[in-house]
Amino acid sequence: MHLSVELRYPAAVPVVGAMLADEEFVRWRAARSGGDGAHVEQVDVTGGAVDGFTVTVRRTLPTDQIPAHVRSFVGGQLEIRQAEAWEPERDGERSGTVSLEITGAPVRLTGTVTLSPDGDGTVERYAGEVKASVPLFGGAIEQAAAEAVRAALAAEEAAGREWLAR
Repeated sequence: MHLSVELRYPAAVPVVGAMLADEEFVRWRAARSGGDGAHVEQVDVTGGAVDGFTVTVRRTLPTDQIPAHVRSFVGGQLEIRQAEAWEPERDGERSGTVSLEITGAPVRLTGTVTLSPDGDGTVERYAGEVKASVPLFGGAIEQAAAEAVRAALAAEEAAGREWLAR
C-alpha cells in the first residue's frame, strides 16, 4: 500500500533541518506523538544538520487505536523502530530515506522523505510503501498501519510547530 503524507512548518528548510537533527527535539517529539501509554525507549542522532544526519527512535505504543481484528496479530502494544537518514541540504532542499518497522508484527514502511521550501515555510513529504506479510489479512493490516503512521506524523507535525514557536 502506498503512503504519502505532507507536513508543513512555519520556518525555512535550514531551520527545520536543524530541528530534525536536534536530539532533544527528537526525544520530545517522539514522547508527544505517541499518545497516552507511549514510551520512548531510545533516541540516537548521529552526524549534524549541515553535513547530514541519521535519526533512530525506538518506542512502544499502545494498540488501542487500531481495529480489534488486527490487534490480535500484534498484542497489547507495538514496538516501533524508526530510522531516517538525511543528506546534506542541496539547492535549498533536503532529502533522505525512512524505514519504520513494527517489531513483532509483520509490518514495515520504507520510503523517502524530503524538505522543500513552501512559501515562507517548509513542507516535509513522506512517500513510501507499507507492507504486511500476512496472507489474507495483509491488506487490512497495511490499511491499519498506514492510518496509524498518518496519525503519528500529524502528531509529529503539531510537535514540530510547537517547538518552532518557542
